[in-house]
Amino acid sequence: MTWTPQDFKFLHPLRVRWSEVDMQKIVFNAHYLTYLDTAMAAYWRALALPYSDTMESLGGDLFVKKATLEYHAPALYDEGLQVALRLQSIGTSSLRFDGAVFREGVLLTSAELIYVFADPQSRTSLPVPLALKSALSAWESGAPAVNTTLGDWQTHKDCITPLRHAVFAKEQGIAADLVCDAADESAVHVMVCNGLGRAVSSGRLLVHAPGTGRIGRMVTDKALRGQGLARTVLHALMEASRQRGDSAIVLHAQASAVGFYLKEGFKPVGPEFVEAGIAHQEMELRWALTNVKS
Repeated sequence: MTWTPQDFKFLHPLRVRWSEVDMQKIVFNAHYLTYLDTAMAAYWRALALPYSDTMESLGGDLFVKKATLEYHAPALYDEGLQVALRLQSIGTSSLRFDGAVFREGVLLTSAELIYVFADPQSRTSLPVPLALKSALSAWESGAPAVNTTLGDWQTHKDCITPLRHAVFAKEQGIAADLVCDAADESAVHVMVCNGLGRAVSSGRLLVHAPGTGRIGRMVTDKALRGQGLARTVLHALMEASRQRGDSAIVLHAQASAVGFYLKEGFKPVGPEFVEAGIAHQEMELRWALTNVKS
C-alpha cells in the first residue's frame, strides 16, 4: 500500500485521546473504525449534505455492509492524525469508500468501507439515487460542494422558506408568521445550495435608507454551521450592496452572532435590544471606514 495524503481530497484531523490507548499507549485496533466513522460524518458536512435530512429527503439510509482494515503502523497517545476518505465507486445500491489514517504523511491504517443504500424500515436495498450519485461524483472530481445564486423572492422562495422555518421557527422558537414578510418581495436574496439543490444558507438585502443597505434573515442549516456558508452569503450581499452604490450597510445581529460580524468589519451601534424574543445588536459597516474584501 503506497497511499499518501495527496491521494485524497478529504482529510479530517483527529488527536488520539487517553481513553483510546492501551497500557503501551498504542491505540486499540477497534478505535480506527471510530476514527473513520467520525471522519465520514465530517465528509458529509464537507459536501454540505446534512446527513439525516439528506437521507430522509432521498427516502433511504446508508448501512455498513463491509468494513475491512489493514494495519501498517500504530498510532500513539496524543498524536495528531489525519483521517482520509474518498469515494472509490458507486454500484447499483452501494457506495465504496477508501479510507486511510495518516500520521505526518505516514500511512498507519488503510480501509475499505462499503455502504448499502436501503429502506430504513425494511432495510432492503434500494438504487442509489441519481442526484446523490451526481453530487458525490462531481465533488470528488473537483467541483465545489455548493453554488451561490443571487435573485428575487419569486425565484428563491420555494428553497429559502423551508430553511428559514427549520431554523427560525423550529429551532429558535420564533413565530412562524415572522419567518417571511412583505419585505421579501423587494429584497435581493442570496442562496447557497448543495449538490442536491437544497438551500443550506441564505440572506437578504433591503434598502434601509438612500445609500444604505440592510442585511437580514441570515440563516444556515444547523448541521452545517462553521463551514463558512454564512460568510459566503454575507460577502455576496455586501458585494451586491456595493454594486448598487451603497456607502453603508446596517443589520440586526443576534447576540450570539456579534463576533462573526465584528470579524467582517461591522461595528456595534447603540445598546443591545430584544427582537422576536431574542437579544440583538444593531451593527453597521461603512465602506469609507473599512476595507472588507468579498
